[in-house]
Amino acid sequence: MNSTAMLLAAGLGTRLKALTQDRPKALVEVAGKPLLQHNIENLIRHGFDTIIVNIHHYGEQVIRFLDTHPFDAAIYVSDERGALMDTGGGIVQALPFFHDTQAVLVHNVDILSDTPLRTHYERFLASDDDAWLLTQDRDTTRKLLFDDQDLLIGWKQLKENQYKWVNGPKTMYKELAFNGMHIFKPELFAHLPLQRYSIIDLYLQAAAQHRVRSIAIHPDYWFDIGKIEQFQQIDLFYRTHIQKETSTTSPV
Repeated sequence: MNSTAMLLAAGLGTRLKALTQDRPKALVEVAGKPLLQHNIENLIRHGFDTIIVNIHHYGEQVIRFLDTHPFDAAIYVSDERGALMDTGGGIVQALPFFHDTQAVLVHNVDILSDTPLRTHYERFLASDDDAWLLTQDRDTTRKLLFDDQDLLIGWKQLKENQYKWVNGPKTMYKELAFNGMHIFKPELFAHLPLQRYSIIDLYLQAAAQHRVRSIAIHPDYWFDIGKIEQFQQIDLFYRTHIQKETSTTSPV
């Protein structure tokens, strides 16, 4: 069985404004290296040997980058240039790539973190759960809601006080932020028709009958390269603290 990961790299990158006018978000550079390269190298360090990258916005640039930058892993492209499938539909489209794996780690390409991905992947394989959502207790306008067993029961949008529930409204729950990383068994979504989906909506639907669990993480650093205002600070942090460490150390 392969150790399989998928990098969600098809987004339009509209929040990064000028940085994505002539390139995809995946090729925006942090500390002189594209986000796509940072994440592929990180996945390889954590023992993933098969990596799927979905593409849409300036997708030909991602293909060219992968063709000219060899990596020590099997890398495949799931092409969404014809129609952007969103975070859930992109996974459904990529399901044929997952036939030889028991679980898939999905990672947003605009997330940089020292989360121990391999440890979580192996623990998931040893569990009876159908999906793990990696979460943190941090400020965000959208929260996932979990019961006292850390199972997904809903979603909340704080600004408009909007809720989505799995099996009816609850009064007791934990509110946690989704971290753009999750692990699932491919059969969880195998029955779905190919169309555009939000991954959060898919997990809310799945949680009605399956075990979708929160796994709280406590990384030393976790960045969402989503807003232009934060970009320079993250770039400086990566140049001064992270780049040398990742080139000389192995993941735990």
